[in-house]
Amino acid sequence: MDLLPDLPNDIALECLIRLPLDQFSIASSVCSNWKREIKHPAFLQRRKDSGLTRPVFALVQAVVTAITQPSGTINLSSTQFYRLALYDPEKGSWYDLPPIPELVDGLPMFCRVVGVGSELVVIGGCDPVTWRVMDCVFIYSFISGTWRRGADMPGDQRLFFGCSSDSERLVVVAGGHNDEKNALRSVLLYDAAGDDWITLPEMAVERDECKCVFYHGKFHVIGGYPTHAQGQFQRSAEAYDTATRQWGLEEDFLCADTCPQTCIAGGDGRLLYMCLDGGVVARCDATWRHVARLPAEISNVAYLTAGQGKLLAVGNSRFGELHSRYELDPISDGKEKSWRKLDTPDEYRGHVQSVCCIEI
Repeated sequence: MDLLPDLPNDIALECLIRLPLDQFSIASSVCSNWKREIKHPAFLQRRKDSGLTRPVFALVQAVVTAITQPSGTINLSSTQFYRLALYDPEKGSWYDLPPIPELVDGLPMFCRVVGVGSELVVIGGCDPVTWRVMDCVFIYSFISGTWRRGADMPGDQRLFFGCSSDSERLVVVAGGHNDEKNALRSVLLYDAAGDDWITLPEMAVERDECKCVFYHGKFHVIGGYPTHAQGQFQRSAEAYDTATRQWGLEEDFLCADTCPQTCIAGGDGRLLYMCLDGGVVARCDATWRHVARLPAEISNVAYLTAGQGKLLAVGNSRFGELHSRYELDPISDGKEKSWRKLDTPDEYRGHVQSVCCIEI
């Protein structure tokens, strides 16, 4: 059956891959042929090969509430309830994803979100009302516009773990701490396509509050601290070699003993970025160099992410303020470029506790 009447299927498919992101679920409901084509992994690859994909940022973000003071002034503040918000930099638009049906009180606190293919995966965290640690996995499909439940994360309770994906199929969950606040060396691998968990070899050292990134074709687990030195962040990192199934330890991977939560891989996977001492630095060939100073309004950075050659920084200047967002173009000719503040509606300025970029 033809995808479009009176058109060869290859031409019809060229039309389908040009659909806007927010029209995928609608197009999939038109007929079974369209749904089959759009859901096939080759569809997204064809979009990529044609240069039609674009970055979309997903943020686990607090709901903002307005409080009227006796004087009549209105103060805006973040609540303890979180939802997933999307920022489309091409359109400059913000919007919410549908809530997860099972989570009536919002997303779990301290959950992690990663992009895998044409889907978002939300893992772990704790109940925002009871503070019970959760091992649940929820997956949002941009193709169907719906959520589904994934296989629960196995093993002991785990919180404040590192989490990253290869953007195609695999997700790594590493470190964190258990219910007795003991830092963990254990690592799990989630196959999003097969909905299956695999236990990987343990890391060389315990890593609570570590950061996991996919960098130079390997999963890197960066920084964190062991049980006996809580809060004393380490400079070391470990990279997992899928061929040998072994971890490689690098003692002085970071340039300072600091929290690694702002560490992110650049869009091309060549550079690693992080925030340090009021600025952004980049790692290339084991050397860190200065990239740009941070704007004063986001000197307290919550998260840094990258997409389509740009950096997106989210933060505030002091505790309790709503978050602002700034964008930085690539550095060229050795000149430091300036940040551009994004026009963000107040309802999307709530506290951010996890963010990822997905190319779709």
